[in-house]
Amino acid sequence: MTGDHQTLAVLLFSAFVAVTLGITTWVSRNRQGSAEEFYAGGRLFSPMENGFAIAGDYMSAASFLGISGLIALFGYDGMLYSVGFLVAWLVVLLLVAELVRNCGRFTLADVVAARMRERPVRIAAGTSSVTVSVLYLVAQMVGAGSLVALLLGGTSEAARSWTVIGVGALMVIYVSLGGMRATTWIQIVKAVLLMGGAIALTALVLARFHGDFDQLLRTAAARSGQGDAFLAPGLKYGGDWTARFDFISLGLALVLGTAGLPHILSRFYTVPTARAARRSVVWAIGLIGGFYLMTIVLGFGAAAIVGPGAVRASNAAGNTAVPLLALDLGGGLGSTGGTVLFAIVAAIAFATILAVVAGITLASSASVAHDLYASLRRGNSGPRGEVTVARVAAVGIGVVAIALGLLARELNVAFLVGLAFAVAASANLPVLLYSLFWRGFTTRGAVWAVYGGLVPAMALVALSPVVSGSPESLFPGVDFQYFPLQNPGLVSIPLGFLAGWLGTVTSAETPDAAKHAETQVRALTGAGAA
Repeated sequence: MTGDHQTLAVLLFSAFVAVTLGITTWVSRNRQGSAEEFYAGGRLFSPMENGFAIAGDYMSAASFLGISGLIALFGYDGMLYSVGFLVAWLVVLLLVAELVRNCGRFTLADVVAARMRERPVRIAAGTSSVTVSVLYLVAQMVGAGSLVALLLGGTSEAARSWTVIGVGALMVIYVSLGGMRATTWIQIVKAVLLMGGAIALTALVLARFHGDFDQLLRTAAARSGQGDAFLAPGLKYGGDWTARFDFISLGLALVLGTAGLPHILSRFYTVPTARAARRSVVWAIGLIGGFYLMTIVLGFGAAAIVGPGAVRASNAAGNTAVPLLALDLGGGLGSTGGTVLFAIVAAIAFATILAVVAGITLASSASVAHDLYASLRRGNSGPRGEVTVARVAAVGIGVVAIALGLLARELNVAFLVGLAFAVAASANLPVLLYSLFWRGFTTRGAVWAVYGGLVPAMALVALSPVVSGSPESLFPGVDFQYFPLQNPGLVSIPLGFLAGWLGTVTSAETPDAAKHAETQVRALTGAGAA
């Protein structure tokens, strides 16, 4: 790209960073340093504010860059991500949002430990939450690297690596200084910017085809080189039985995984009541639904206007389809309009990555401090000690995410998020649903449910084509691929539920009926909720 692209995009992104750092600094001066303030922002946000923040947390680089890229490359099959991410919110709204807000304080483990022996449950749930969060963070790091490679013409691996490191450093600053309140306002600002950018691009794409969506689809199919197959199921997931099972596995992971994502669950604690939590989700569904409909237009628009060949030449995984689309819609390479629009989209994408990684890092550092550290340490360190540990944990998690992001930089970001969703659905969702709805659930069942989903999910990913055995793998030079599916959800999600049931029925522990009754009353009425 030209120097004008680079300069303008860097200026716009720098302005966003300056504003968000200003918010973080202001919040850090006005906070009390309590655990409730750091983890939940003092529970002072309105449903609308929290709805925008949830949308900002959820509409990640995978959504903006990865899904549009997959649609541009694979047409109909790429839309599975848009549909899966959106439908998942109905599960959250109907099953967990209000109940989680009533039963917990800061983390997923709070809900499960309410009626179990705390230490083993918190260690298991905390371990799972950190694992899911790190996997999700890797996707955002890969998105950052793809954008920088596009900005700098794809010639400098060093610049790409330094950008990933820079994003990691910024997310640590946001979390360490500002906690949940700063993170929430960053996500609100980012949600407004992202929705504005997506609306503008969608309007320009539709204007290019005079509002005729049918013409847009026909042009995309013609440029794809696949003809009508581009608009029909099967281009990516319709080959042999392995591809078809991968399709089912991915769908299960996307639809069920959202309800187990730690950074999404933690957002329900930032509002004062359970009713506000449910209203937050309604706001979020409206924003997210509109956004994912627009990603479909942007994906097919990139196929029709830029062409899958040009998208694949820029980035084999398709992560740069939307910036390239913006460049063309603005007038093409070298034009003022193209330069401005490309720079705006690149800056919004960077802002998206920063806001999402801040939310994920906060949730995972809270799990380390509130669940793992508090459980493993003998004695009580107090809320302030927990907050200090959480800040230190944010640094460690940032380092791990940076390292893995550099390793996985050639994979599609939406695909990487699909893996995180699969682990969340396998390890977190079974224990959450059992804890909320099964009267006879025991401590052993809770621990087995977590590890019975987490360990198989991670093992199957390690033995899958994602890691070895193909040119697109993390380690293409070796082959220890024994599991044929790229997404483990089809196997690991049932295993998580099965392990939770098996651990409970083989346990000698007598379920505490009084605690279950107390939890049920609190979950359904909000009586005694934090």
